[in-house]
Amino acid sequence: MNTKHDRKPGGGPQQTRLWSRVALIALGAAFLSSCGQGQFIYLGDQAAAYNREIGGLALWAIALSIIIFVGVSALLFYTVQKFREDRNTAAPQQFHGNNKLEVWLIAVPVVLVLGLSVLSVRSLARLNPVSKQSMGIEALGAQFWWNFSYPAATVQGGSVVANGNEMVMPAGEKVAITTTSRDVIHGFWAPNLGGQRASIPSVKKVWEIDTQRPGVYQGNCSQLCGASHANMRFKVVALEPDRFKTFMDAAQAYVAPTPAPGSAEERGMNIFMQGKADTGAIACASCHRVQGTPAGGQSGPDLSFFGSRRTLGAGMWEAMTPQQWEETTAAKNSPRGFSPKQALHEWIKNSPEVKPGSIMPSYDGSNYKVNGKVMKGGTLTDQEIDDVAAYLRSLQLPEGADYWQGSTVVGTNSTVGGTQ
Repeated sequence: MNTKHDRKPGGGPQQTRLWSRVALIALGAAFLSSCGQGQFIYLGDQAAAYNREIGGLALWAIALSIIIFVGVSALLFYTVQKFREDRNTAAPQQFHGNNKLEVWLIAVPVVLVLGLSVLSVRSLARLNPVSKQSMGIEALGAQFWWNFSYPAATVQGGSVVANGNEMVMPAGEKVAITTTSRDVIHGFWAPNLGGQRASIPSVKKVWEIDTQRPGVYQGNCSQLCGASHANMRFKVVALEPDRFKTFMDAAQAYVAPTPAPGSAEERGMNIFMQGKADTGAIACASCHRVQGTPAGGQSGPDLSFFGSRRTLGAGMWEAMTPQQWEETTAAKNSPRGFSPKQALHEWIKNSPEVKPGSIMPSYDGSNYKVNGKVMKGGTLTDQEIDDVAAYLRSLQLPEGADYWQGSTVVGTNSTVGGTQ
């Protein structure tokens, strides 16, 4: 190395400021990408066995990387200092054909790679097996929502317990997730609970997740799947085992309540089940299932316990206050500034307008698209839409089985049902 030669400046303070800005932007993007509807998600959450195993593997990789960096830097510094041109006038010594050096240059990387390979295979052997004792949950991805069903929890009529966009699981136990897709490839990922898996049409992937900490966790679709990929979120509510049993018992015994004669709920139920033929309004029951009623549609999310749910539009809106979908005050991060009650009305009225790519029929007479084909929506009055909303709000689990009540939203230190 010739240190006597003139060199061009390396950019000076201006270039340093430029790289500092780039680093800050990248760091900000990393943090923002971990936030869903105001909830922080954490890849290294040690409450999950999957993350603990991957964390241990990552520590080995980081430690070896530091050792390599320090070792190579030390050797480079030593070489540069010892063999500077101003200290050595003789021609540099040639080491071509130095078999011992070449063996070391090959052997050290091979040993390091083999070591990491062994650790990786060990982690895979621990993470991939699925215990037969694990409780099973099936996760179906579709544009742009999720449906969660419990194959072992049968209900009257032969179907099983199911819920749209909100997955309830026991804390402290392994849960076997089976994921697939109805249309395109989606990605099931709840980072606090474990790794992600692709949801592929006609393919079923099974793996285990768990958490030792009860609470509400954020889930996302991790595979670009269309116009509302970013709006395809879900929640995982992990309950203490006794609370989870209470929920499952109530869910299996659940039968949708019969509305009082002449009430808004009854009028809404009639429209939900039958539609309105004279205005072209399609029956909601043709696409959605409500347990304990003739509504058995499979094209949309299960609405059996909609009144107990706290999310709408696959996580686009949340109703975390005690008033739930009766709340008339908009949350700070509410899309379009809708309050929960207004969001529910607008969602029923024209879902494709508020969520790009949604194939739910519109009920304000406007056009919508299904697989690129333009369809004409039916018409409901604002009062009729409010009646349907009233019926949906009435679909509630018993108070003791409300899986949201008292649950802590992980990463926000807030409790559902309390002050937000």
